[in-house]
Amino acid sequence: MRVSLQETLKKTGVLVIDGSMSTLLEQLGCDLRDSLWTAKALAEQPELVREVHLRYFRAGADCGITCSYQATIPGLMNKGCSCEEAERMIVRSVELMLEARETWWADEGRAAGRAYPLCLAGVGPYGAYLADGSEYRGNYGISDQALKEFHRRRMELLWNAGADLLLIETQPSLKEAMIAAGIAESLGADYWISFVCKDGRHICEGDLLADCAKALAAERYPHLRMIGVNCTAPQLVERLIGELKTATGLPIAVYPNSGEVYDPVTKTWHGQRDGVTFGDYARRYIRAGASAVGGCCTTVESHVREVVKAREIVAKLGR
Repeated sequence: MRVSLQETLKKTGVLVIDGSMSTLLEQLGCDLRDSLWTAKALAEQPELVREVHLRYFRAGADCGITCSYQATIPGLMNKGCSCEEAERMIVRSVELMLEARETWWADEGRAAGRAYPLCLAGVGPYGAYLADGSEYRGNYGISDQALKEFHRRRMELLWNAGADLLLIETQPSLKEAMIAAGIAESLGADYWISFVCKDGRHICEGDLLADCAKALAAERYPHLRMIGVNCTAPQLVERLIGELKTATGLPIAVYPNSGEVYDPVTKTWHGQRDGVTFGDYARRYIRAGASAVGGCCTTVESHVREVVKAREIVAKLGR
């Protein structure tokens, strides 16, 4: 039986999202300088993927995002997998998260009175498969039909493997997000969509974030449970929450990176943060109306703990 986002939100008030899969994998010794990125660990060191999930649950995360962002059938086949092997690896990303959830729940989660974590199946954009930073630009120049063919089978595999929601994340393009949403609807799958933004109003391909939310109206996409922003500079997120609130009544999720800038050539993050702590940002996001807060690239367990603390402070003092 799948876990309900709505019921989980009733228990948590604000959902704490986990942190970066890639950064923690690298801290555990994985070399992810590869077109498969985190899917490389999924193929070669799955026990470390399970360990990442466990660490985030222990830090206070109320959900886990599967290691499937860059695990695509064509991407895996380009590295020598058969189609069957690629499909099995995508399914395995869900299984590893579910295994970690059961281990953590039996060891400490149930006794601590925590919410039973949601399994969010990460569905990265077409640009992630290209492995050249295209998810921060969009405008891929391919047909709608090609995008449908790219996404459908992976989404079907993730949903049938037992994920609670499909997390259609880091979307630079409204067109691609709507295509993925249509696939989720055809599967009868609950899902949320998260856009990547270039400033305080626009997604990376150029559309206004508020217009994207309006386009994903509830009557057209009844299984859409949450909408938000991820892998975006943290200083932009509070304004982006405001943009979403003007356009939708859906719960809003935000999980920015920790402040650095991505270099698609070296596949590394660089730059200075602005001096505001992640916990301070999390308090601002919650007060601005976010229903779910966590971290994306370059965030780790300490950032998740800061979000947990921020939730406690806001609950005590009020929004």
